[in-house]
Amino acid sequence: MKKLLSLLSCSFLASAALAQTAAPVPPATPQYRPAYHFTPAAHWMNDPNGMVYYQGTYHLFFQYYPGAMVWGPMHWGHATSPDMLTWKEQPIALYPDSLGYIFSGSAVIDKNNTAGFGKDAMVAMFTYHEPKGEKAGRDNYQTQGLAYSLDAGKTWQKYAQNPVLKNPGIKDFRDPKVSWNDATQKWVLTLATLDRITFFSSPNLKDWTKESEFGQKLGAHGGVWECPDLFPLTLKGKQYWVLIVNLNPGGPNGGSATQYFVGQFDGKTFTPFNDKTKWADYGPDEYAGVTFANTGSRRIFLGWMSNWEYANQVPTSPWRSAMTIPRELGLRQEGAEIYLTSQPAAELTSIAKAPTTLQNVAVKNTVDLTTRLKSTSAKHKLTLKTAQLGSFELLLGNAAGEELVVGYDQAKKQYFIDRSKAGQKDFSPKFTGRATAPRLSAAAGTELTLFFDAASVELFADQGLTTMTEIFFPNKPLTTIKLRSASGVTFQEISDAPLAPKAAATVVGQR
Repeated sequence: MKKLLSLLSCSFLASAALAQTAAPVPPATPQYRPAYHFTPAAHWMNDPNGMVYYQGTYHLFFQYYPGAMVWGPMHWGHATSPDMLTWKEQPIALYPDSLGYIFSGSAVIDKNNTAGFGKDAMVAMFTYHEPKGEKAGRDNYQTQGLAYSLDAGKTWQKYAQNPVLKNPGIKDFRDPKVSWNDATQKWVLTLATLDRITFFSSPNLKDWTKESEFGQKLGAHGGVWECPDLFPLTLKGKQYWVLIVNLNPGGPNGGSATQYFVGQFDGKTFTPFNDKTKWADYGPDEYAGVTFANTGSRRIFLGWMSNWEYANQVPTSPWRSAMTIPRELGLRQEGAEIYLTSQPAAELTSIAKAPTTLQNVAVKNTVDLTTRLKSTSAKHKLTLKTAQLGSFELLLGNAAGEELVVGYDQAKKQYFIDRSKAGQKDFSPKFTGRATAPRLSAAAGTELTLFFDAASVELFADQGLTTMTEIFFPNKPLTTIKLRSASGVTFQEISDAPLAPKAAATVVGQR
């Protein structure tokens, strides 16, 4: 215990020293603080970690640097929520120690006490990243460690015999996602190992056996494979397995993105149905997405709402980055292909106010709907339904002439989001304008759902077959709504509902 306290003290001192030498904090930007997406009160955040549901509370841990607004020595921040929308920031859960920084990982509830830490212990498995080894050019500076909590995540103890999985000589050996496999009665570890996924098994979370590798020559390989996840989903009474692999760079619209594979898993080996590259989100600003543990039949996904191409430069202060809204995953078959679907979690209905609904809106050229939809808030849910989808543009604007454009190009069969005129963009040349996503549905009509917050939009098309996430930074809120179509399109229903959580999405936790 004395050694642990000493390490914690050193971590506090190191963070304080780094904070003193960090760049000055820019003026605060409360206009970009989300209403219903999680952000830390201050400082840097990236990947969601250790997401687990326990005793009525969702726990979100996350990559966090308390010393500055840019990436630095990684800690595990911690926030809790009853609904994944109203979050309370908690004290930092895990600090760096002599084995390294605390990189990404996962958490489980060990209900059978397989690890011996205690019944129903909350057990986290994470990557240790040892910076001296990296600087020296070694290839074994990332290992896997354990920590556990016996008080529902309030306090944490690191396992005395860390690391539990040493590095065999792979430069990128990280981001452990742990789950219990009923068929084998063992824990399965899904680990990102440079350009592939390696699966391990264990009866007790401490002693691991390598089972197989997957993906060296499958899927997208424009960058390093990171932050994997493995889970079953059911379609028409049959169980399938989904393997999520985050990739940076190499996404469909540049930089970071989340790909996935559908196949079968026998407790040791993952076998995909084909080698096609599929994306969980086509927008540029969803990354490191993984799912909550211990949620029963629900599979709930959350991602980091940014992109490594410009994450350190986005114009928010005193924090940087947010998480996506929670999304419930499913499967759908289109033709011969089985796709992963993402739908806004049902909890989002609790923050929607009474909507304004319009019927049978015929759009030819430009139609201004601002007064008809009583649009006054930049934080709202907009739903468009049409029986015959055609080319159109949805324009969200303000009096300063800034404009975010969302729409569909029928000739290219693509949804798109264009932020080129939606506000600040000079902070990075890679913060580009137009992002596209293929339409995967063959249906004549569609339902398009858009969630807008202070500085983000999340698009869900065709009941979640196509998803896009994008951030933007207008100088004034975008509260005007127009529709435009040169060829003409009729929407049978347009609904707009303001979104307002019962409490602030961020509550300053103890430090």
